[in-house]
Amino acid sequence: MTTLSLRPGEQLASAVCATRVVVVRTPGAEPVNLTCGGSPMVAAATAEPKDDAGQAVTLIGKRYVDAAEQVELLCTRSGSGELALDGVALTLKAAKALPASD
Repeated sequence: MTTLSLRPGEQLASAVCATRVVVVRTPGAEPVNLTCGGSPMVAAATAEPKDDAGQAVTLIGKRYVDAAEQVELLCTRSGSGELALDGVALTLKAAKALPASD
């Protein structure tokens, strides 16, 4: 199991599909096991470009969070892999309701 110490603003890429994300929020310096499509995420600068022929699972412009909303990722390129933190799939972050303008 490969662990990463995430930092806000860090860009990560999937090793198995075209998914790319930017870290928005992290619980601190503690290492986490972040995967996409079952393989560990890698630094975007060192990743080889991938083409995806499959159906997009991660969607560009969407934010993905863990159950406690301590880790938040912004998808910058869609891909066919599912994002997971410590083996648990990340979910789409729900949009905040805007206040009513009466």
